[in-house]
Amino acid sequence: MRLFKKILDFYIFSNIHVALAGFSLTKITLINFGMADRLTPLFVAFSILISYNFIRFYEIKNNRLNWFKDWFFMNLKEILLLLILSILGLITILFFADFNPASLLILFPFAFMTFFYAIPLFKIGKLEVSFRNFPMVKIFSIVIAWAGISVFFPLDEVSYQFTSAVYLEFFQRILFLLAITIPFDIRDINADSKSLKTLPQIMGITSSKVLGILLLFGFVLLEIFKENFTYVGFLIVLIISILAGLFLWFSSPKRSRYYTSFWVESVPIIWLGLLVFINNYLF
Repeated sequence: MRLFKKILDFYIFSNIHVALAGFSLTKITLINFGMADRLTPLFVAFSILISYNFIRFYEIKNNRLNWFKDWFFMNLKEILLLLILSILGLITILFFADFNPASLLILFPFAFMTFFYAIPLFKIGKLEVSFRNFPMVKIFSIVIAWAGISVFFPLDEVSYQFTSAVYLEFFQRILFLLAITIPFDIRDINADSKSLKTLPQIMGITSSKVLGILLLFGFVLLEIFKENFTYVGFLIVLIISILAGLFLWFSSPKRSRYYTSFWVESVPIIWLGLLVFINNYLF
């Protein structure tokens, strides 16, 4: 049991799980638009592993994430090995595969938002200014960055023309990501500075949950307006929305970190699994 917990902790806290979520969201976009590209989702996953672990190291170095510090340094060798493998993976994709480096231009603003979510843009005396320090910016910087990376970037990589369908997918993805990000703000409501003005701090926990449910309703509703609408696709989105809604509704500041860091972040992975299974084995 202790071995299982050790493996699970490494899987979650080394950001492998969140990287798989990024992989899944990117792959979902490509499947939705009928594009076959195996490299871009891997590129996104490797990029997340590198950037998120670098941000973790920066935060620990600056006396943040004290709860996480001991675990991080106990597993530092394994994390460094994971980073080296991720960097080698990125280099392989960029230089030895048929990957379009020009598509990185569309990735840049969203990568910038991700990187400077925690890393300060500049300092005023001892005050560090990053996206997370601005009221209401924390959640939107994360959501817009993830939506752009998982929708615009993979479609640009395969030279897909940006039509209204692409922007609809982007907006729909924003609604979904906003909804599943709320449980993290609920979890951190007592730890976050009051100046951040996160949704649970402003609206209260229950009202934030209701807003999240409405966002998921909008996420489902937008599926109807897609040019390539299918009842199967609608059913998948509906199932995922119900699952995300349940995780949202039962979220609480008292929940363990596994609830959000594993279960909530599993929703995109389950979404991809459901999409692949139904498309390949049922229809």
